[in-house]
Amino acid sequence: MIPSLAEKCGVFGIFAPGEDVARLTFFGLHALQHRGQESAGIASSDGQRIALYAQLGLVSQVFDEATLKGLYGIAAIGHTRYSTTGSNVLCNVQPLLVEDHAGYLPLIDGQPRQLALAHNGNIVNADALRADLESQGVMFETTMDSEVLAQLLATAPGATWEARFATLMRRANGAYSLTVLTRDAIFGVRDPNGIRPLCIGKLDTGHAGYVFASETCALGHLGATFVREVEPGEVVRIDQYGLTSLYTAEAQRSALCLLEYIYFARPDSRMRGQLLYQARIRMGEQLALEHPADADIVIGIPDSATAAALGYARASEIPYVEALVKNRYVGRTFIQPDQRLRDLGVQLKFNPLPELLEGRRVVVVDDTIVRGTTTPRVVAMLRRAGASEVHMRITSPPIEHPCFYGVDMATRGELIAAHQSVDDIRRHIGADSLGYLSIEGTTAATRQPQDALCTACFTGQYPREVPLQLDKFVLEQPGVRDRHAVVGVPPAAR
Repeated sequence: MIPSLAEKCGVFGIFAPGEDVARLTFFGLHALQHRGQESAGIASSDGQRIALYAQLGLVSQVFDEATLKGLYGIAAIGHTRYSTTGSNVLCNVQPLLVEDHAGYLPLIDGQPRQLALAHNGNIVNADALRADLESQGVMFETTMDSEVLAQLLATAPGATWEARFATLMRRANGAYSLTVLTRDAIFGVRDPNGIRPLCIGKLDTGHAGYVFASETCALGHLGATFVREVEPGEVVRIDQYGLTSLYTAEAQRSALCLLEYIYFARPDSRMRGQLLYQARIRMGEQLALEHPADADIVIGIPDSATAAALGYARASEIPYVEALVKNRYVGRTFIQPDQRLRDLGVQLKFNPLPELLEGRRVVVVDDTIVRGTTTPRVVAMLRRAGASEVHMRITSPPIEHPCFYGVDMATRGELIAAHQSVDDIRRHIGADSLGYLSIEGTTAATRQPQDALCTACFTGQYPREVPLQLDKFVLEQPGVRDRHAVVGVPPAAR
């Protein structure tokens, strides 16, 4: 995909006494790195205490042997983040560690019980919930909606976890797939609409154990087999007694994010029984039927649009060519390019092959156009490399509405399709033609009913009531962004 959309987070959890749970969590997060590249963290429990280590950076930058050895125990959760509510600062890294304030659960050695929480999604009414909790004397250390969930769970009335999660689901409006760690268990939670994914796997090792992961692609790396998805509105507990479905909220309309199928999830992941690689092939095939082009070659923007480009080529009988090479080691870096390199823009990430493009009429398949700032540079780059015509084909409908459920997209005023026609956008990006896949074609490729998916960014039909606009920094308080966070460090790393 041309860089423009960012999904909030990847979450992971494991309960496996006898296993190196921190190391397995590290590799689980590594498989989910595509879901967030700003920070990473792991919290582990040895059955008595929770240790936490989290920092800014990629998973491989944050953890080393010393930190992993300090995160020993029977269970762990992990998180890799892209911020959608709250700044990318140290105090906002996850998992979050909070004390159990409700007082219904027993003390451990005279100390309050703890819980750690990792969150994928976005809470629409986080500001109102936070104000209510602050009025009750709850102190906040971050500017994230995720801490609102953690504190809501820690302060909820009820002598059981079932009662507490019921309170959380009744009060929180938005998207949340959670992994929650206590001293002796982990919980996997999805909001009642199931907007963000979460699955369960079973370890195929000598020790009994289960894992939670945002995507099934993380399971194979760990030698785990897929069990099932956590259902919308369900709370699943994993402890020494195995796997238990603890609670399920009152049924609401299922609304898994359609962008998971189009772009966010890895192509080797499965959702609702569908391999995403095959779904993207079908999107490309349908796109060729809806928007044919008289062209010589088909190329895809690597990597997310590669499968769709293959589908387009197959259906159109136009040869597929890898004429655009991606530098897979650009990723996130803390070293900014100088102005000359910054002006080159997308050429830091993609390199065209003039020998394959010279004099050719090219179909370029991509998944989305959001603000319309990067696509013109790609078109211009292909023309400089010798393409005689550039025909853009997009495997989604035009994005006309902002997302409130965990995608750092844009305000409606920044979305190019919200105020320009398709032909206006074509002129803006400098393409010879432009075609978007219809909403019917996109959803049909997923083999899911349209009313079982969240299509709000395309249709404006949100699963639940949302505000007209939602500021990413709505929870920012004076001085909070500059506060030096105290992040728990495991003993071996001190």
